[in-house]
Amino acid sequence: MPIESGSCASARQAKQKRKSHSLSIRRTNSSEQERAGLQRDMLEGQDSKLPSSVRNTLLELFGQIEREFENLYIENLELRREIDTLNERLAAEGQTIDGAELSKGQLKTKASHSTSQLSQKLKTTYKASTSKIVSSFKTTTSRAICQLVKEYVGHRDGIWDVSVAKTQPVVLGTASADHTALLWSIETGKCLVKYVGHVGSVNSIKFHPTEQVALTASGDQTAHIWRYIVQLPTPQPTADCNQMSGEDEVEFSDKDEPDGDGDGSSDCPTVRAPLTSLKSHQGVVIAADWLVGGKQAVTASWDRTANLYDVETSELVHSLTGHDQELTHCCTHPTQRLVVTSSRDTTFRLWDFRDPSIHSVNVFQGHTDTVTSAVFTVGDNVVSGSDDRTVKVWDLKNMRSPIATIRTDSAVNRINVCVGQRIIALPHDNRQVRLFDMSGVRLARLPRSNRQGHRRMVCCSAWSEDHPICNLFTCGFDRQAIGWNINIPALLQEK
Repeated sequence: MPIESGSCASARQAKQKRKSHSLSIRRTNSSEQERAGLQRDMLEGQDSKLPSSVRNTLLELFGQIEREFENLYIENLELRREIDTLNERLAAEGQTIDGAELSKGQLKTKASHSTSQLSQKLKTTYKASTSKIVSSFKTTTSRAICQLVKEYVGHRDGIWDVSVAKTQPVVLGTASADHTALLWSIETGKCLVKYVGHVGSVNSIKFHPTEQVALTASGDQTAHIWRYIVQLPTPQPTADCNQMSGEDEVEFSDKDEPDGDGDGSSDCPTVRAPLTSLKSHQGVVIAADWLVGGKQAVTASWDRTANLYDVETSELVHSLTGHDQELTHCCTHPTQRLVVTSSRDTTFRLWDFRDPSIHSVNVFQGHTDTVTSAVFTVGDNVVSGSDDRTVKVWDLKNMRSPIATIRTDSAVNRINVCVGQRIIALPHDNRQVRLFDMSGVRLARLPRSNRQGHRRMVCCSAWSEDHPICNLFTCGFDRQAIGWNINIPALLQEK
């Protein structure tokens, strides 16, 4: 018997498929009226307060939705059949080539062409599904490496900033829009001290490098320096907060937010007045930080200036001008007299005070929207985050272009760098927190699940590398701060 060629067989199969497809569509269309009539009969027997015209409209809309799903299902079946046909055709061509005893070069060329077509088809068809599978694997891995340890609940409004003390006893500090700053026991999650000296939103908090003194910036156009004395409570056994339940992404409503007085912040000791008040700004003071040594402090304001103060005398030493719009953040170098300021004018500036007689400034241009923060790392690097959904790593010796760029899917808020391990924590507007290395490689995403993780915008992150329980803290506009344990060796090993 004559052997049917591969092309004829493929044509006949395609014709049969088109025929079956048209039959399926005809069967679908012919049954639409029957289903619609059946649905109307069922609804007529139900007790409904909707007018009949509204119910008929709803039935028609639901019928259209059902038809769309049926068509998509049929198209999906046809696509799968086409993929099977491509596989059969590739196999048939390989057999034909072998029977004709073509040269090795012709065989390689023809087989390569068919293989590339099939490969491209498969890639296009399953790209979305593969991406979802890969994302789920990353999420599962992140859960094992990044674990929620403690939640710090007590503020009555969103928390703008979080910081960890650099001296013993090590405490956690939070700055909130409720006009207060709170100090917490990291181990127990209990409030230890409440500062109520500001009459506006407290926008940032930083601890003195050697003393039990805090520096807070506020919407009341001032920055306050205040002393605290704390006695850490005895740690209690920590409940297991790492049991994940439900889906990884869950929407939350306002009623799910923690109670403002959940941990009794009203019962902790209160500090009502500062040691020193810094009062030279004409607008909101959005951030403040200590220079190395703790004898001077720098503030950043919406009046487009940053001010350098002498802490002992409260006198203004320098007013740093040059930004075209409101400042958003300021940060100081841990070992050198360097300051970096960020602004809504899409730039950040490096101010050098190492030489008392010369105060140089360098402007970094690379973002297309508000620079929300810029922070120093070990060596000569600065990392900047922006509302343009990017994070850039810069070399201070070469300011023309960044050495690495991280692109994300949401605006980036106040970032922080784990200096020892060179890991960047990125808090986002979309409630996510992601970890990257300095070369721009994504390491992990902090897990979010039902009743766990931030429920609103994450405003800030802060590392505490030496703490045995929590080494990363985040805060958000859901009125809570969270302590995380990041298994850094496992994180880097997975990388």
